[in-house]
Amino acid sequence: MRSTTRAAAAAAIALLGARALAARPPSVLLLSVDTLRADHLGCYGYPRATSPRMDALLARGARFSQARTVEPLTAPALASLVTGIDPHEHAATRNGLRMRADLMSFPKIFKRRGYETAAYVGNWTLRDRISGLGEHFEEYYEVLDKHRWLGVFKGEATAEDLTDRALAWLDEWSDEGRAKPFLLWVHYVEPHAPYELQSDFAAQVGEGAAGDRRYRYDTEIAFADHHIGRLVDGVGELLPDGELVTVLVADHGESLGEHDYWGHGRHLFDATLHVPMGILWPGRIAPAVVAEPALITDLAPTLLSLAGLPVPGFYSGRDWSPTLLAGEPPAAGRVTHYQAHRGAVQRRDAPQRVREQGLLEVARLAGGRKEILRITNGRRRVFDVHADPAESRSQVADDSPPSADLQAWLRVVRQGLQRSDEEPPPALDDEDLEALRDLGYVD
Repeated sequence: MRSTTRAAAAAAIALLGARALAARPPSVLLLSVDTLRADHLGCYGYPRATSPRMDALLARGARFSQARTVEPLTAPALASLVTGIDPHEHAATRNGLRMRADLMSFPKIFKRRGYETAAYVGNWTLRDRISGLGEHFEEYYEVLDKHRWLGVFKGEATAEDLTDRALAWLDEWSDEGRAKPFLLWVHYVEPHAPYELQSDFAAQVGEGAAGDRRYRYDTEIAFADHHIGRLVDGVGELLPDGELVTVLVADHGESLGEHDYWGHGRHLFDATLHVPMGILWPGRIAPAVVAEPALITDLAPTLLSLAGLPVPGFYSGRDWSPTLLAGEPPAAGRVTHYQAHRGAVQRRDAPQRVREQGLLEVARLAGGRKEILRITNGRRRVFDVHADPAESRSQVADDSPPSADLQAWLRVVRQGLQRSDEEPPPALDDEDLEALRDLGYVD
């Protein structure tokens, strides 16, 4: 019976894909938000009004309640998103380390199949010269002309800037006759530190102290939410629902004092791993909440499949199209893996081991049981993320040996890092080092 169901689902998906390609493949709007915790959005249960536009967007599609990033650091996570592989495979394990050249990615496949592909990024760590992401888009725009860090340096963009630029690009696309479908990626910087107080949205969020970093973080979400809504409205005026797939996701979350830590990148607690993620395609994907574990690396195979395009077999993520289009239950018992690395490469790092020596933690999540191993001191922790979502009570002694499964994952990661370290990393210039330092990525 199960094989018959799968065959029917596959046939339905193939038919949907064939029809979409026969008419016109859907355009894709990929919206990613830096440092956005899932549990600070209304649709994930947060009581403050931080995200009315994102909540409304996710309510119209499939929202993943248990989505996580593969590494809680911007450039490594987003390199994994576009390539569909883990950080130890694409080699950009730390901010300031470029991806391997000539990797396949879903934007490249979209381009080869006739899509116009463009990206607008507003975070210094995503500069093409230090990330390698520009290779994957026909047009790659770095919007880095604003001071967000107390006026210290120009190196980021506001959500307003990015939406304005993306809307202008869409106007050009429309004026040129909309001859090709598009893949447009916009990466928003807020609510990344320094958590500026967005006073225009304070009333919406509710009362709070200007000196409270958590409150300022929430107003930053509301600010980004407003401008994401502007972009969604603008695209909606150009394309009917059936011709557009919209994705909302975060690169990682943010620790707001949990475990005595502010920031992201150095630990594998869910405060920095758990992210909002949803896929919207009205008329094709029914509104639903997907409770099974998901990863940001799932987006590459899923988007290709939704557009009727071939999915490379080497992707590490799951193709969710059978579930989203045909309602096929996903395979149970998924095990997911994670890794954390030092923030940014520095000149003092040994060039031949810059990736391997940067590894801080690895983790494995199976059935709600998360096992974390700290590489630097051998500390092991195990949490039940369902019963103890704050991960406040480890179920094992700190000095207990890691499981065989986690040791196997650690070997896989280390082997990948050793292969990547065979080529020395590019040298960062003074401007890049200063920018990464001010962003908090250089110890």
